[in-house]
Amino acid sequence: MPDPEPLLINLTRCVIEVLAGARELDQLARWVSDDVYRHLLKRVVLSARARSVKGQRAQRPAFTIGRVTISEPRDGVIEAVVMVHSKVRVRAVALRLEGLDQRWRASAINVL
Repeated sequence: MPDPEPLLINLTRCVIEVLAGARELDQLARWVSDDVYRHLLKRVVLSARARSVKGQRAQRPAFTIGRVTISEPRDGVIEAVVMVHSKVRVRAVALRLEGLDQRWRASAINVL
């Protein structure tokens, strides 16, 4: 299996941008399971409603990726936490990757 760290960083960046409305969720479809896609779709709808109520428009968020902590509880499974730093706050994104056909696929993503 390939090194999971670049995927973890890119997937985290994309998820934050999707929730901010700056990127389409469909761009992540091949890298996430159906359950993760549905979960993110719900979050996208809620984020869009919140922006609408506040009269805000979608914009690309400014953030940097911090520390990435990776563990491998068993062969073919990666669990990781990626820290995301913005001017306002620090968030943690928890991800679980599972190996499928010689590539990683996210089976869980939670933005804390």
